[in-house]
Amino acid sequence: MGNYRLRPEVELHGVEAGVQGWPQLVRTLAKRLAQHASKKGPKLVLALECYPGTDLGELKSKLVDPLHSSCVLCADEYAWESARLQERIADTITDDRVFGRMSHYTLADFFDGKSLDSARAKLAASTGLSVVYGTGAALIAPCPDVLAYADLPRREIQLRYRAGMPNWKTENAHEDTLRKFKRGYFFEWRMADRMKRVLFDRLDFELETTLADNPKMVSGDAYRAGLAQLAHQPFRLVPYFDASVWGGHWMQEHFGLDPDADNFGWAFDGVPEENSVLLNFGGVCLEIPAINVVLREPKALLGEQVYARFGAEFPIRFDYLDTMGGQNLSLQVHPLVGYAQDAFGIHYTQDESYYILDANENSCVYLGVKSGVERAELEAALKRAARGESLFPDEEYVNRFPVKKHDHALIPAGTIHCAGPDTVVLEISATPYIFTFKLWDWGRVGLDGIPRPTHIDHGIANICLERDTAYCKMHLLDRADVPHANLSEQENVTTEHTGLHELEFIETRRHWFADSVELDCHGSVNVLNLVEGSHVRVICPNDSFTPFDVYFGETFIVPSCVAHYRIENADDAKSRVAVIQAFVRNA
Repeated sequence: MGNYRLRPEVELHGVEAGVQGWPQLVRTLAKRLAQHASKKGPKLVLALECYPGTDLGELKSKLVDPLHSSCVLCADEYAWESARLQERIADTITDDRVFGRMSHYTLADFFDGKSLDSARAKLAASTGLSVVYGTGAALIAPCPDVLAYADLPRREIQLRYRAGMPNWKTENAHEDTLRKFKRGYFFEWRMADRMKRVLFDRLDFELETTLADNPKMVSGDAYRAGLAQLAHQPFRLVPYFDASVWGGHWMQEHFGLDPDADNFGWAFDGVPEENSVLLNFGGVCLEIPAINVVLREPKALLGEQVYARFGAEFPIRFDYLDTMGGQNLSLQVHPLVGYAQDAFGIHYTQDESYYILDANENSCVYLGVKSGVERAELEAALKRAARGESLFPDEEYVNRFPVKKHDHALIPAGTIHCAGPDTVVLEISATPYIFTFKLWDWGRVGLDGIPRPTHIDHGIANICLERDTAYCKMHLLDRADVPHANLSEQENVTTEHTGLHELEFIETRRHWFADSVELDCHGSVNVLNLVEGSHVRVICPNDSFTPFDVYFGETFIVPSCVAHYRIENADDAKSRVAVIQAFVRNA
């Protein structure tokens, strides 16, 4: 087992310390409110805006009630009723178990003027402290005396879905978790993030409510300063691991995960949409959604050209797929860009690749169709398998290639693919990770006992039959043992172009070195992973950030504004190490 860190913290400097625990939060807010009261009298408004998924019951009992306000309003009660909301968003949510369409709604779309006027009239009639809390609190009280935001990572929201939490304004506690996630992904989180961006500059306090009965809070000024500092230095996200029906055991051994768990088939270790960051404010660590730094500091983090191209979205994703001692992933394909735009309202698609981090004699990837395959025959075979009439004869239709450590399989959208057993994949891809069309799942059911959904009609419409055996061998398999041109002019450094495919916007380069390597950000945010070696250190030539340590298997982010940096081999043995670097090509 190596030194892989499961809870990496970002030490912040020169910022105000945070507070922890409900009593301390109550005292801090009461003190700020008293300061306002001394200037304008007792009639005050505190707005507690909440990300959907916040435990409003705990917030009210532990924070709102102890403030002894004369008027308390829950914003959720003033939003549309569930049936009306559902009718409005039906085309966004759709009837599909997995896929919806990207929503462009704002939170204000679901609050009537009459309802808002009613709530505001109650605030106006109050003679003392009024507290508005919940999703939409800042709509009811757009100019409060004190504004706080209760936040939590999407990872935690998904765990709450599994435990029975319903979606916002919906009575679906017992609904399929996939449908709950879909509703969050396509609707709630888009709407809430738009509100979050509007409120960043106005926040007096940021609350972190991830763990029950253990809240943390920091002032708005410290919070904004922390996000700005994060966007100007290398950092890691808090990785998220989970079991799967095909899962393996490599990460348990190498990353120090629970050895008694059934498996850990996948991990997000470089997905700001999913992951969180741990920001240490004077000894109080707030676990905040990593997407917040993307929304708040997009130009510094992403780079001017990447921001101009993608907006405030993080376009590169790193994650792990572990089948060591496990099974095949589902056979799948990702949508072509035009299809993704028309069907789901997204402006780019999930081009991806499999970087083989570890392998044995059984390791393989399924990639592209066999030469001569006809679409109608492939579709018929997949649909027979979906109906349970026969197993899908993958050997007749799909290529199976053995792979070795450090091979890199390139998977532009439209390429049928999956990883085989006994393979550790570092998946490097574009970020829209939900858009996977499963074609065949080897006859399995999910961990919930329900057959895993397939989307054959979607998939067949997107499979590029020209990605056949010869094409894959020539264009989509980068073999580590095949000589590469050295792109580096640095002494004792070998830089190899490993991908991605020319149709994909991500460039990947592998850097081998014994002492150090100088790297350029190429005008883009960089995402990297130490794929060989035990320990390296990221150094800024002008000392604008503290040296940053990285251990084997850890994914880390270097913001575009860093521009140039050096990675030094910090292993005492000084054996040759390698990092894989990804950035937006031609940013």
